[in-house]
Amino acid sequence: MSAKNLFITMFLVAVVATTGCPGGRTAPVYNIDNTPISSMSNRSLSSAEVMKAIKRAGLSLGWRMAEKGPGKLEGTLHVRKHMAKVEIPYSRSGYSIIYKDSQELNYDGANIHSNYNGWIQNLDRAIQSQLSAL
Repeated sequence: MSAKNLFITMFLVAVVATTGCPGGRTAPVYNIDNTPISSMSNRSLSSAEVMKAIKRAGLSLGWRMAEKGPGKLEGTLHVRKHMAKVEIPYSRSGYSIIYKDSQELNYDGANIHSNYNGWIQNLDRAIQSQLSAL
């Protein structure tokens, strides 16, 4: 094998190794940023109502929800050997879901296993559903 072909082969091996294998799908971390709150009754919700709706949504999907001060919840999800932790700041007018920590999800500072993003999208939909029912 020529030096040029060896270099190309080594380069391709390095690219495949750094992008991960099919079983380790990663994607940029998905955060929810200041989603506006609306209810079916079109009335202004209290902060306590928003907190309860977010907790109900998380618990319905297996998230453990803990109060971390005024206007802030922390959600933790355990799935098999995986763990995802998010911070959920909220107010009467909006909420966010922000990555905080994880285990066994291949987080590299910017990207994470794509299942994490699905869990966050499901949590967001459940929160919106709980809030809109108020």
